[in-house]
Formats: sequence, structure tokens, C-alpha cells
Amino acid sequence: MRVKGGLQTKKRHKKYLAMAKGYRAGRRTLYRSAREGVERGLCFAYRDRKARKRDMRSLWIVRISAAAKALGTSYSRLIDALKKANVAIDRKMLSELASTDPQSFASLVKATQIA
Repeated sequence: MRVKGGLQTKKRHKKYLAMAKGYRAGRRTLYRSAREGVERGLCFAYRDRKARKRDMRSLWIVRISAAAKALGTSYSRLIDALKKANVAIDRKMLSELASTDPQSFASLVKATQIA
């Protein structure tokens, strides 16, 4: 007697169809189309988790650069001055300061220029 494995197949199919929830047309209801869409989506999700980190860093740099230019310095000079003054603050926090609290950002820039 041969083993068909229907239960495992059904579980696997249900898993992919559940992951395809929200897709349109056959992508949601047909197993093969759903599996193709889900696997492709998972590849994009993996890739874009890495890309998001790059995108956010470049956004922070743009914000810091704009705020630094408004205070009469450039981004690269500001970062160099921060390193020389031993100010251990990362780009994410700098951009938050620049966008939410411009006065404290300006005082930080002045302190680095003095040092």
C-alpha cells in the first residue's frame, strides 16, 4: 500500500494560502499562484529589511546636513568636529535633535565649533 501524505500536503497548502491573505484574484485562492506570490514577497521582505537600514541612514544624513547648513557649517565638518570633541552621538539622534529641537542642535554645533 502506498503512502499519499494528503494531510501534510493540505497543511502545507493551507500555510501558503494563509500567508497569501490580502492578495487579489487567484493569487489568494489558487495554491500554485499563492505560493509563487508568497515566496516572491518573502524575498522582497528579506531584501528590503536590509535596504531600510541604508535608506534611514541616508535620510538622517540629509536632515543633519540641512540643519548644519542653516547654521553655517557643512555635514562633514560637523561630524569631524563631533569626533574631535569626543561627542558620542549617533546620526539617528542628531537628526532627531535637528528636526524636533533646533535650539539644542544649535548649541551642540556651537559647542563643537568652540572645541
